[in-house]
Formats: sequence, C-alpha cells, structure tokens
Amino acid sequence: MLASSPNAHSNRKEAVIYRMALADHVCPYGLKALDLLKRKGFTVDDRLLTTREEVDAFKAKHGVETTPQIFIDGSRIGGHDDLRRHLGLKVADPKATSYLAVIALFCMAGLMAVAASYAVYGSPFTIRAGEWFIAFSMSILAMLKLQNVDKFATMFLGYDLLARRWVPYGRIYPFAEGVAGVLMIAGALNWLSIPIALFIGTIGAVSVFKAVYIDKRAIKCACVGGDSNVPLGFVSLTENLMMISMALWMWFAPSHQ
Repeated sequence: MLASSPNAHSNRKEAVIYRMALADHVCPYGLKALDLLKRKGFTVDDRLLTTREEVDAFKAKHGVETTPQIFIDGSRIGGHDDLRRHLGLKVADPKATSYLAVIALFCMAGLMAVAASYAVYGSPFTIRAGEWFIAFSMSILAMLKLQNVDKFATMFLGYDLLARRWVPYGRIYPFAEGVAGVLMIAGALNWLSIPIALFIGTIGAVSVFKAVYIDKRAIKCACVGGDSNVPLGFVSLTENLMMISMALWMWFAPSHQ
C-alpha cells in the first residue's frame, strides 16, 4: 500500500458549525450553512445547540447575537452570509432592485395560458392563449396586492393621480383588477370587466407616465404588492397598457360581440 502524502492532512478543508436545533425550531440558516460547507468540500463538525440555555451560553461566550456560527481553521467566520462572503459568493441585498418576481410572474402566467389553451383547444398557441395570458397576469398581480392591501395602498398613494384625490381608491384597486382579470379568464360579463379594465388601466398608465417620464421621480412600483423592490416605470406601465389593450380587444373583437 502506498503511503499517504505528508500534505494530505494539511490539505483537508475542515469547519466547525454551531447551529440551533431546538425541539420546536431548527434554524434554517444553520441548515443552509451546513449544506454549503459540504458542497464546497469541507469536512464539517456539526455541533447542535439543542436547548435555549445552550444557545444563550454560546452567544455569551463568543460575544455574538445570532446563530449559526462557523469556524474555519480555528477562526470564527460568522453566520451564513459571512460564510458566503468568505467563500467569495454573492450575498443577496433585500433592498436591492430586482425584476425577478416580475419575470417569474409573467413566465408563469404565460405557461398557464398555453396550458389552458392546450387543454381546451388542443393547441398551446391560440388567440385565446394570448387573452388568457393578460387575464392571468392581471389576476396574479391582483392576488399579490391583496396579500397586504394597506401596504399596497400606501405605496400606491405615492404616484396614482386618482388615489391622491380619493384615498379609498387605493384599497379598491386590487379588488377591481382581480374582478376584471377573473371575468376575462371566464369570458363572462364583458359589460363589467371591460369598463373596469379601461378605467383603472387608463388612470394607472397616465399616473405612471407622469410620475416617471414627466416628473422624473425615482420611486418603487406598487404593481406586485407593497413589499416590492421594483422601480416604478416600464413594468407598471406595461401592466396598465395590457389591461387597456385587453379591454379594447374584447370590446372590438368579433368573438366577444
């Protein structure tokens, strides 16, 4: 048998992680840090803190406020985000501008539309699929706003012209968008869905255009709810123009007469 290299031991990557694993709560960041270390080839000494007393004693001993805590080569690295930085990985900024939620929303709406078209008509690419894409998008956007109507309405007041004149409109808007979207999916009560979509879409488009392209204001968009980090502009304008175009299409298209 060949003798092992004298540097074999020194080349091993070893880490120690202290993480909370109480009976009623297992720290998710501890599990994420443990998984990351293993994927990066570390041999991990996984030390569980299984009681509140152990957690408090560990924090006091090391002068830290949170767990998990990771040690590499005897030096404390810190928590999960600190570990990512130590390994040269990106750490997400919760306040950073991101279009990921919007991209995911429209992708799912598109997939739902072609799936529904295939189920009903046997083809994913139909005119109805295009109609459903807009209607599904409206319904999903309304659902996101309805998760916290007060937060949405507060953000909406930052730029919507009608809401600034009549504050309750900010709370009505998500329900109106949802009703219009659902009715357009069903192809029912066009006499109701079309005026709603035209009304809220037109006011919304004018409000966004004024705030962004005339007043040059840099504010967040309320289009995907009150917790979004999407800047007001193209996305919200697109949402409103989609509602307007869908309403006009349903008004004038022969199949909807």
